[in-house]
Order: sequence, then C-alpha cells, then structure tokens
Amino acid sequence: MASPSPSNTAFSFQSPSVFNGENYPIWFEKMESYLRGLDLWDAVESGAEVPTLKDNATPAQGALIDAMFVRIMGCKTTKNAWERLKVQFEGSERTKEMQIMNLTREFDTMRMKDSENAKDFISRLMRVVNQLRLLGEDILERRVVQKALVSLPERFEATVTSLERELSKMSLSDVAYALQAAEHKRVMRSEM
Repeated sequence: MASPSPSNTAFSFQSPSVFNGENYPIWFEKMESYLRGLDLWDAVESGAEVPTLKDNATPAQGALIDAMFVRIMGCKTTKNAWERLKVQFEGSERTKEMQIMNLTREFDTMRMKDSENAKDFISRLMRVVNQLRLLGEDILERRVVQKALVSLPERFEATVTSLERELSKMSLSDVAYALQAAEHKRVMRSEM
C-alpha cells in the first residue's frame, strides 16, 4: 500500500506562540522553529516576501499582540520586522554583552541556599544557564555539573564525594536525581 501524499494527508499546524513583549529570546526560538516547520524561515532570513495565511496575515503578524504589532507596522519585509523586534527586545550587541556579563556573574556566584531544596536550586541554575545559551553563550554541560556540585551546602558533602568519581559521565539530570535522592533519604531518616 502506498503512503499517502502530503496533499491527501490531513494535518494542521498549531498556531504560533504569541509575543506579548516578554521573554523575547524564547519567543524567537519558538517562532523560528514554527516557521521552519512551515518551510518559511529561509524567506524570512533572505528578506523575500513571506506567503500570507488565509486572513492575509503573515505567520509573524499573527504571533504578536496588538501592542507589539504596531511596532513593526511600517516594515516592508518580514526580515525588517524581525530585526526591529530583535533590537527593541534583545537589545544591541553592547546590551547583549552586558546581559551576558551579568548572567555570567550570577552563574559564577550562585550558591544553593540552606533553605532551598535541590530541585529549586537546579531550576534556578538552569534558568541562568538557559538565558546565557539563548544569548549565544556556549556553556558545556560539564561546566554546569561542576558548578552545581561546588555550589552545594555541607549537608550534601557525602553525595558530592560519591558523584565526583563519575563526574565526566554525568549530566545535570543525574546530579539532580542524586541530590533529590539524598534529600529524600535524609527526610526518611528524620521521620524514624
């Protein structure tokens, strides 16, 4: 039996993520993936005219609240609209470098608080790492794992010692599971 051709197959794309002025780098990544899925990203990058949807809007226009759309209304190409939004919400190269510097400082000085549990600490650490990665910084998983282990309070010393032997093979998920298991074990002992 022959597989159905794309024109015979019923499928639909999800609506694009709507940008409201917050978390531009995350929205941009979602929109790039969305437009690549529609095979439109090359047209956006080249400055070519992007095909319109049923309602004569481009996919990017449908992904903006009105307050954001008015910022790009005068743009003649989708590429110009993308560039205008990028400058307004990601900032210039200088602004971006300042953001990277501040996030790197936050990463370098980060420590797990005594009142914090492992899950919350790992989430806080990954928030900073992901923001750096969205700004173009290449942070190796090994560096993140090392940072997590050296930032733990004394109550995790035995866990860190046991993990250090396998450090080169570990992911941050492995560390998170080990820390959560140690916390769970500590809770179980205190309840006895």
